[in-house]
Amino acid sequence: MDLDLRKVRYFVAVADLLHFGRAAELLHIAQPVLSRQIRALEKDLDAELFVRDSHGVTLTPAGRQLLDDARHLLAGADATRRRVRRAARGPGRLVVGFRAGVVVTRALRDFGAAHPDVDVHARRVEWDDQEALILDGTVDVAYVRRPVRERGLRLLPLFSEARVAMLPEDHRLAGKQELSLADLVDEPRLSYAHPGPDDVPIRTIEEKFERVASGAGITLVPESVALQYSRPDITYVPVPDAERDEVLLAWESNRRSPLIAGFVTVAQALAQARAGAAD
Repeated sequence: MDLDLRKVRYFVAVADLLHFGRAAELLHIAQPVLSRQIRALEKDLDAELFVRDSHGVTLTPAGRQLLDDARHLLAGADATRRRVRRAARGPGRLVVGFRAGVVVTRALRDFGAAHPDVDVHARRVEWDDQEALILDGTVDVAYVRRPVRERGLRLLPLFSEARVAMLPEDHRLAGKQELSLADLVDEPRLSYAHPGPDDVPIRTIEEKFERVASGAGITLVPESVALQYSRPDITYVPVPDAERDEVLLAWESNRRSPLIAGFVTVAQALAQARAGAAD
C-alpha cells in the first residue's frame, strides 16, 4: 500500500488544529470531504488516528506517531519536488548559504568566472535552519558552523577560527587585552542552541548584540564576527583557550549536481590558500 501524500497533508492539518471544521477551511475543502479522506487514510493504515467525541478531537497513539513521521515525509516530498524541478530547468542557478561572519564573496566571484552562464545567489542561514534549508532545496550548498546535524548531509571541513568574548562596553572585563575561560566561568552565558526553559531563543547575531548590550549575559563568537560587526555598546576580547569555531561546507548527500561539485572545488581551493597564508 502506497501512502497518499494528499491524505497525509489533510491529516496534518486536522492534527495541528484538532478541529475538522477549521482544518477544512484551511484546506479549502468541504468538511464531509475531509472527514472521508481521513477515514480512508485510517483504512489504508489499518489504524485509528483520531478520537472524536463530545469533548472534541484528540490524537490516538497511532496518530501521534503518524504526525511525527508525516512532517519529515512531507518535507522530503517537497524537497524532492523542488530538486526535480530545478534539474528539469537545467543548470542555471546556484544558491549558496552562509553563516554570519563567513565571507563568501571571493568564492562566488571565482565560481561565477568559471560558470558565467550560472546565476549565483548568497543567502544567510542561521544556526537553527542551516541543515533544513539545505535538505529542502532552498539552498544548494552552505557554509555552516558546528554544531551540525549531519544526517542527510555531506560535510567538508574548510577552516577554523578563534573565538572572542562579546561583552557590554561597560563590563568589568571589557578593558582586558585577553581573557581565559576561567575569567568567564561566573558570567551568565548566552547561547543559540541551549536557551533556558523560560528564555526566548536567540536566532541571530543581531539578537545576541541586543542581549549582550542590555547586560543579559556575555557570549563567545567567532573572530570573523568581531571583525565584521561593531557597535559602540559592544566590545570584544580574545579568549585564546576557547575551543575554535569550525566552518564546514555542507550539501545534501543525494544531490548529483555538477554546479555543487564545481563550487565545492572552488571553496576547498580558497580554504587551502587561506591555510597556506596563515602558516
